Amino acid sequence: MNPEPGKISICGDDSLRIEAGGMRLFITTEDVKSLIFYGRVVPISKSVCRTGEGGITESLLSIEGHAAMNAGGKAVTFFTTNGHYILPLISLQRVARGEAVSAPLFPLEYDSPEGRK
Repeated sequence: MNPEPGKISICGDDSLRIEAGGMRLFITTEDVKSLIFYGRVVPISKSVCRTGEGGITESLLSIEGHAAMNAGGKAVTFFTTNGHYILPLISLQRVARGEAVSAPLFPLEYDSPEGRK
């Protein structure tokens, strides 16, 4: 059995956690609503904590990709620095509503002319 290439789950603050390619990313609650209800492209972020000068811990936020509805409106594509993934819209909606604990992401591989025979 192959391990999942990634999964999504809901966090305690209702943001969407994305675990893909060895990275832990998230989409904020407001952005999840914009994606599901209005089909807007939303950023996928990563939070990094580091200790700066004087032992002060600081939290940095970086955008690692974006999520968008596909042209048919039935799936969501996640474009990250570690790869591209796709998820049926209904799975995203169920996780966002709390009906499902998590949902697997599927790797999105593009057809290349060199690979065709």
